[in-house]
Amino acid sequence: MKALIGRNAERSTNVRVETAAMDVLMVRLFDAIDETNMAWVIAADQALRNAFGSMLIDLVPSYTTLLLHYDCQQLTHSEAIQLIHKALSGLAPVDTQAGELHDIPVWYDESVGPELPLVAKRAGLSVKALIEQHCNHDYCVFALGFAPGYGFMGLVDESLATPRLKTPRRKVAAGSVGIADRQTAIYPLLSPGGWNILGRTNVPLFENAKRGEPLFRPGDKVRFRAISREEFEADGGDTTPMEERP
Repeated sequence: MKALIGRNAERSTNVRVETAAMDVLMVRLFDAIDETNMAWVIAADQALRNAFGSMLIDLVPSYTTLLLHYDCQQLTHSEAIQLIHKALSGLAPVDTQAGELHDIPVWYDESVGPELPLVAKRAGLSVKALIEQHCNHDYCVFALGFAPGYGFMGLVDESLATPRLKTPRRKVAAGSVGIADRQTAIYPLLSPGGWNILGRTNVPLFENAKRGEPLFRPGDKVRFRAISREEFEADGGDTTPMEERP
């Protein structure tokens, strides 16, 4: 079932509500990933949280959608759709400058970033130029997922876009910074992964590990900053080389 909620003249897009499960609705705002989407996604997130209140179980914003889990003991399926309609009527984008800007120091080196030469070669750049280009942009955090604290960010310059590895690694070190297509991200913990790894950071991705609060939130911006091995080590960084190669 789909319900059209209206047309936003400025973005020329229809907001659609799709049934994802018995008590879960997918609110689709856009069909394509774009950095300007976040002003609308965040506005919708705020409006829906306010409208549903205690009837909301979970709400997960993403690149173009919001996944809304509501309490079916308090709302029927049709009532939930009507409430979404009401909450998003006249929706206006928020000021995305309100999101926090995170400065992330990264040690870019082939020992911890084995795909540095590959990504540089594909882009027709030297490794040094690749690093400069990866650092020369404030990346928007579109969504959290895959692992706790893992922020999907973008968009990287088209020249740096690189497909995921054909054979994912079984182990990617915590703090690894990678690229997949036009996205970039940091692995918050040791885990499998198929992204192209460029370097490593020692920044913990939880502000308060005991409460499990992620450092990044959708709408935040991230700026990478290249540092030397000496700086990385002085900050307690793990210089153990990436052992496993795909």
